[in-house]
Amino acid sequence: MTVVKNPEITIIRELLKANSGFVSGNRLAEIIGISRVGIWNHMEKLRTQGFIFEAVRSQGYRLIQKPDSLHPLLIEANLATHKESPRIIFLEEVDSTNSEAERRLANGKETPFIVISRSQTAGRGRLGRRWFSGDSGNLLLSVAFRPNLSPSRMRNFTLWMSVNLCEAIANTCKISPGVKWPNDLLYEGRKLGGILTEARIDSDQTRDVIFGLGLNINNPRKSWPKDIASRTTSISDALGHKVDINRLTAMLINRILKAYNQFIKNDLDTLSNMWEQFDLLRGKQISLLQGKTRFQGIASGIDDSGALRLKLNTGAELAVHAGDVTIEKE
Repeated sequence: MTVVKNPEITIIRELLKANSGFVSGNRLAEIIGISRVGIWNHMEKLRTQGFIFEAVRSQGYRLIQKPDSLHPLLIEANLATHKESPRIIFLEEVDSTNSEAERRLANGKETPFIVISRSQTAGRGRLGRRWFSGDSGNLLLSVAFRPNLSPSRMRNFTLWMSVNLCEAIANTCKISPGVKWPNDLLYEGRKLGGILTEARIDSDQTRDVIFGLGLNINNPRKSWPKDIASRTTSISDALGHKVDINRLTAMLINRILKAYNQFIKNDLDTLSNMWEQFDLLRGKQISLLQGKTRFQGIASGIDDSGALRLKLNTGAELAVHAGDVTIEKE
């Protein structure tokens, strides 16, 4: 596990803010409160982690190259400055980030906290499905909360977080993802990411919630197993080039935390409009499987409880809270 709370975060943040310009060693020493020798020692440690700097007398340091894979220091350095930075647990490998978050919740860890891993050995999705989790540009992230809200208040949680993520990706990456109810993120018909929300309910209170996100960022489609490659995509495939995965990850963390705070305050006035904007099912002929029962009809958005509204081929209308949806060929 990588420890991220150290002066090196401040060094990287200041160098990133300089936008390829120089930052004097004196300024870094003053900000961090250590000597110039201390700054040099930290720079040497950063060099061993893949950072390359240029040092010029009387000008200072300039960042020439940084790691292009997930890196805890770069994630923290790109996060918006808060009085209390979110606690990030960065792992090289784990069975599942959701499982790790669950274990730490059980041990009483203070929330919110974030688990990020380069790879998973037992990644899972909704309905117990396997989630491909190779170390090839995926973002594997889980955020743990203790909302202490009634289960009825949590009904729209996954939908609210989904549309917020879609909006954040659209604004940052300039692509147009959408949500396939209830928790899949798609781009041009291919799966871009998935959400797995898991909760522990005691009596009438939702005590713990784990918000899990798997997002394909810089992994090319050719790197995927053949059985799923035709159904998946990534942000880099959509754009035709790689993106700064650490900057994007920090932006998504900021948006998740903001959206959660809005949810707790019940500030969901924009949910209806956002859902209409990113809903991939509205007006589509779909097939919905509940257990062994299959329904077919036209999707027509969601109701106030987050249930999918379905106008059946028989003419009847149905509101469903769970099911596996397939879009029929048009």
